[in-house]
Amino acid sequence: MGNADIRDASDARLVLGIARFHEEALAEAYRRHGAAVFTLAQRLTGERALAEEVVQEVFLRLWKEPDRFDAERGSLRSFLLANAHGRSVDLIRSETSRRNREERDARLTAESGYDVEREVWDLTVADHVRDALNDLSDGERAAIALAYFGGHTYREVARLLDEPEGTVKSRIRSGLGRLRNSLVDAGIGGPWSS
Repeated sequence: MGNADIRDASDARLVLGIARFHEEALAEAYRRHGAAVFTLAQRLTGERALAEEVVQEVFLRLWKEPDRFDAERGSLRSFLLANAHGRSVDLIRSETSRRNREERDARLTAESGYDVEREVWDLTVADHVRDALNDLSDGERAAIALAYFGGHTYREVARLLDEPEGTVKSRIRSGLGRLRNSLVDAGIGGPWSS
């Protein structure tokens, strides 16, 4: 599919292109419908960051599962907006639960007394972890951040970094080994140090 073909393609043809892993088809679907999806998500969530997360998830889901779209049941825009609505509602529920949990935890912490020693220890550990992460190579740090802090699979990390999956696994394994050694050297125990 060339650029001119993409711009003139129907939404159904775009989805067919997406199913064949044509990134330009996904980009065109986003160009056509991304703003509407974002507007709905922001109206529902009330937060730009959450709306951006919804848009990303809706289009990622279209990329991964294009066969879920059925042109006979409605337009691509309707399909994407329905997905945005559902994801926004899920996110709102999740955020509400998280906030309630944090408030409950804060109340329990306040009721049980403030543990200054524990707070100082937690801050010390966080500083050591940050320093240990900074000592890693850029490739190791990026792969570990995406896998462990971003919650991505090895395959997703490889795709996001445009690297072979084996390289990503190697970087994560070597980076975690170096992290472990740095933290043990700093006197911070963990499951690896017993």
